[in-house]
Amino acid sequence: MPSALKPMRYGHTEGHTDVCFNDTGSCIVTCGSDGDVRIWENLDDDDPTSFNVGEKAYSCALKNGRLITAVSNNTVQIHTFPEGAPDGIVTRFTTNANHIIFNSDGTKIAAGSSDFMVKVVEVTDSSKQKTFRGHDAPVLSLSFDPRDVYLASASCDGSVRVWKIADQTCTTSWPLLQKCNDVINAKSICRLGWQPGNGKLLAIPVDKVVKLYRRETWDSKFDLSDAFITQTLNIVAWSPCGQYLAAGSVDGCIVVWNMESQKCIERMKHEKKYTICGLAWHPKYKQIAYTDTEGNLGLLENIGDEKKSNDKVTSTATKDYNDLFDGDDDYLSGDMIEPQSSPKTGANEEDDDDFKPTSGHFRRTIIDDDDNSLDIGMIKANSNLLEKEDDDDDQTGGFPALPPSSTQQPFYDGPMPTPRQKPFQSGSTPAHLMHRFMVWNSVGIIRCYNDEQDNAIDVEFHDTSVHHAMHLPNSLNHKMADLSTEAILLACESTEELASKLHCIHFSSWDANKEWTVDMPKDEDIEAICLGQGWAACATSALLVRVFTVGGVQKEIFSLPGPVVSMAGHGEQLMVIYHRGTGFDGDQCIGVQLMELGKKKKQILHGDPLSLTKKSYLIWVGFSAEGTPCYVDSEGIVRMLNRGLGNTWIPVCNTREHCKGKSDHYWVVGIHENPQQLRCIPCKGARFPPTIPRPAVAILSFKLPYCQVTTEKGQMEEQYWRSVVFHNHVDYLSKNGYELDESAKGQAVKEQQELLMKLFALSCKLEREFRCVELADLMTQNVVNLAIKYASRSRKLNLAQRLSEMAVEKASELEVSSNKKDPVVPSANVLDTMSKYSKKNCSSSSQAVNKQSPPVIKPLIPKPKFKQVMFLVFLYCYGEQRIKCCFGGYGFPIVLNEQFLYACFRPKTGFQMWLEENRANILKDNPDLNEAEVIKEGMSRFRVLSAEERMVWTEKAKGGTVNDSAEDKKRKRPATDEDEVKKNAEQKSEDSNLSKKTKPLDQSANVKLSAFAFKQS
Repeated sequence: MPSALKPMRYGHTEGHTDVCFNDTGSCIVTCGSDGDVRIWENLDDDDPTSFNVGEKAYSCALKNGRLITAVSNNTVQIHTFPEGAPDGIVTRFTTNANHIIFNSDGTKIAAGSSDFMVKVVEVTDSSKQKTFRGHDAPVLSLSFDPRDVYLASASCDGSVRVWKIADQTCTTSWPLLQKCNDVINAKSICRLGWQPGNGKLLAIPVDKVVKLYRRETWDSKFDLSDAFITQTLNIVAWSPCGQYLAAGSVDGCIVVWNMESQKCIERMKHEKKYTICGLAWHPKYKQIAYTDTEGNLGLLENIGDEKKSNDKVTSTATKDYNDLFDGDDDYLSGDMIEPQSSPKTGANEEDDDDFKPTSGHFRRTIIDDDDNSLDIGMIKANSNLLEKEDDDDDQTGGFPALPPSSTQQPFYDGPMPTPRQKPFQSGSTPAHLMHRFMVWNSVGIIRCYNDEQDNAIDVEFHDTSVHHAMHLPNSLNHKMADLSTEAILLACESTEELASKLHCIHFSSWDANKEWTVDMPKDEDIEAICLGQGWAACATSALLVRVFTVGGVQKEIFSLPGPVVSMAGHGEQLMVIYHRGTGFDGDQCIGVQLMELGKKKKQILHGDPLSLTKKSYLIWVGFSAEGTPCYVDSEGIVRMLNRGLGNTWIPVCNTREHCKGKSDHYWVVGIHENPQQLRCIPCKGARFPPTIPRPAVAILSFKLPYCQVTTEKGQMEEQYWRSVVFHNHVDYLSKNGYELDESAKGQAVKEQQELLMKLFALSCKLEREFRCVELADLMTQNVVNLAIKYASRSRKLNLAQRLSEMAVEKASELEVSSNKKDPVVPSANVLDTMSKYSKKNCSSSSQAVNKQSPPVIKPLIPKPKFKQVMFLVFLYCYGEQRIKCCFGGYGFPIVLNEQFLYACFRPKTGFQMWLEENRANILKDNPDLNEAEVIKEGMSRFRVLSAEERMVWTEKAKGGTVNDSAEDKKRKRPATDEDEVKKNAEQKSEDSNLSKKTKPLDQSANVKLSAFAFKQS
C-alpha cells in the first residue's frame, strides 16, 4: 500500500508548533504560540481536549503519563496527562527554553534555553540538576543518547556539541551551522536525533543533507541527501525501530530514508510549502505526525510500504510457502512495525547489529507459541503435498490450495457496513461540551452552560420584538432544544429515577400558564425534537413520532421505519430523517418523510432515499425562511427540494469552495430564498464554532453545479435555472393560501425572461437556430414576439416562421386557459385574483357572468394582442420576402409589423373599390402598365370624378347607401337588399366577435388579405 498524506488541519495560531505522541500512540499532543496544549484522538477529531499552559508554548514532551512544556514565563512545567492539571515546575531559566526532551525511560528531562545553558533534571526530584555551559548563543535543540551516556546539543553559535552527562564535559564539537544571534533568525532549528536502541549514529540536519556521525569515534560515517530537497533541512526524527529516518525542510518537504539501503523511500511536499517545525513517529504504526510554522497539523501514513522493484523471488516454493500465512497479513501488513530494540544494549555489540531489518521468519515467530508447539494444519498440508507429488508432476503453478485448518477463522472480504449516524439537533454543537449551542436558527440562539458555577440555559432572540432574552435553570439537564416565534421546546434523556421529558415554554400564550411537561413511557427516550406553527413533535427510541399542540394537547402518533437521525419543522410542514437500512463503505442509508400537518393532512415524501455525497453524513436539516426543505452534508453540499421537478433534491451550494483551508468548515444557521442567502458561521480548523466570543455570521451565495459556468452561456443558464428553483416556493405558498408580493414574482419572471432573451441572442449569433426554438419554448408570449422581431432583423426567416407558429400555439393556449378562468369582480387586474379561488367558485361565477353582458372578458385579450397574433400568422403564412415583393411597388415603404397587418384589415376605401371595378378598363387602354403604374393611372382617373361620385364610392366602402343617386342608376348596381343582407351579416359577425373570444385567425379576413396581396389581372 503506498503512503497516504491526509489533509492538514488548523491546530494553533501562527508560530512555532511542536508535536508528539503518547506512549501508546492513541493520541497526538500539540502545543503552539497561542499557549494552548491540544490532545487529538486522531486527525479528524473536531473537538480536541485543550488547556492553556501560558502565554506561549515553545516545546512539549510526553512520557509515562507526564507532560512537560516550555512556556514564555521562562519555566519548564509539568502537567498530568491527559487531565492537564499543573504538577509543579521542573526548572527555570533567565529566558525562555527553546527545546525540552525526555530520556528513553522518562526519568530525566533535558532543556536548552536562550540564555546559552542546557540543564538535565531528574523528574522525581527536580533538585537534582546538572547544568552544561559552553555555548555562546541560544540553544536550538537537544537529543538524549538512548544509553543515557551522552547528550547532543545544537546552538545559534554554529556548533553541535556532544556532552558527557556524568561529568558535564564536552566530548566533541562540530562547526556545522550558520551563526546567528537568536532562534528567530536561525536558518534552521537543527532538531537532531540519536538512533534508537544502541545509539550508534547521531543524525544532524546540515543545509540540504543529513550528516550521520559514529558513536565514540565521532567521525562522519555517511551523508543522506536527495534531489527532492531544495531548501535547508530543519528537523530529523528516527522511527522507533531505528530503521527509518525522516527529515523536514523549511519549504515543506518531508523525506524518509531506509537506513539499510540508504535510499529515499518517501517524498512529500507540504500543500502550502510552510516550514516543517515538528516531526513525531507513531510508537507502533508507520505514521508520522508533523506540524508547520502556521500552526497546522498533518499526518503521513503507511511509511515504507513500497514495493521494491529490484527484489526478485528466490524460488517458487518460498513464495508459496509464505502464501500459506496470508491470514496473518492483517496483523503485519503495514500496521505493525518491527519490534523495537532494547534500549539497554551491551557495549561490545558488533557494528553489523546496527541495522536489523525484519527477516522472513518474523511471521513464523508469531505463529509458533514455543519451540515444542506444532501446527496441525501445516503437517497435514505437507503430508498431502508429498502424497500427491507424483500425481501432479505436470503442475507448474506451485502448491495447490490448502484446506483451512481447524484453527483458522472465516474471513469476510465483502463491503464493510457503515456505523449508523447518531441522532442530532440541527444548529447545535456536541452535547459533551460545557459551553455549547443547543440551537441557532433564524429566530434566535439557545446556549447551555454546564460547569462548576452554573447549569443554565440562555435564550436570545434575533428580533427582540418577538420576546425578550431569557435565563432558564437546567436542573433536568436538557440536551435538546428548538426555538420558534411561539415557544421554546426542551428535552432531556431518561435516568434511573426519572423518565425522559418534553418541556415546552409557550411564551406567546395569552393565559398565565405558559409551561407544560410530558413524561415519555418507560424505556423510551426522546432523540429528536422540532417546532412548527401551532404544534411540536418529538421522535423517540421506540421508533415513534409524537405530535403535540403548542399548548400541550397530544395529537397524532405514527411509527418510523428506522431510527431517527434528525427532525425539522416550518409552518405546517414536518420533515423527519431516519435510517432506512445499513450503509456500506462509508455511506449512510438515510430516508426522508415530509408531511403537512394542517387541516388537510397529507404526506409529500414517503420515505424517499436522501442523497448524500459519497462517504459523508448529515450535519444540518431544516427549511428555508420561505418554507422549502433543505439539508447539508459533511462535505459541505447544500441541497434544496425542487418542487418544480417532482420533489427532487438539487444541490444549490458547495461551502467547501468558500473555505480557505482543508480543515476549515462553514456551520449553517439559516437559508433564505429571497434574497438568495446562505447564512453560516466560518469555523477555522473545526466543524462548529465556540460560544465565546460570539461568532460572526457570514453570507454565502448560491451556485448550481452546471457545466462550463466560466462561459457566458453557462453563466446565464445557471442564473436562469437558479432563479426558477428559488422561486418555486411562490407557487407552493399561493396554493396554500399565503399572501404574496406580486411585484417580487413579476420581477423574478422579468429576470428569467431577460436571461432567456440573452441566451436566444447568443444562440442566433452562433447560428444555433434549433437551440433558439428550444429557448423560445421557455419564453412567455410577449417575449416570443420579441424573439420573432430579433430573428427577422437578423435575417433568420426560417427561424422567424417557426417562432410564429409557436406564438400562435401559445396564444391559443392562453385563450383556452383564460376561457376556463373568469374574474369575480372587475376591480383590479383580473389575472391577479384568479388563483385565489377554487374551481367550483370559478365555474359558478362564470355561469352567472355569461347570463349577463359578456364585455367583462374583453380586458383578458386586448386589441394589441389580436393585432400581434394576426401579424405573426400573416408573416408565417406568406413570409417576409414575399410580402415585400407584393407590396414593395406600391410607392410606400413596407414595414412588417402589427400596424401594417392591421392596416390590411381596415375597411376598403372608396378608391380601392373603384379601382377593383375599373382595373380591367385601365389595363385594356394601357396593357403595358405594371401594378404601380395601374395604381397611379387609377388615382388620376379617380380625381377627375366629381365630388358626388367620389362620395358615392366612399359610402359604398363604409357600407352605406345614397338615395336617388344618378350614378347608382347609371352603373345599375345590384339591389340594395343584397347589400343590406351582407351588411346585416357583417354586423352580426362583429357583434358575435365582441361576445366571444377573438380567434387568432379569421378565415374571411385571410381571404380578403390574400385577395388584396395576390389578386391577378
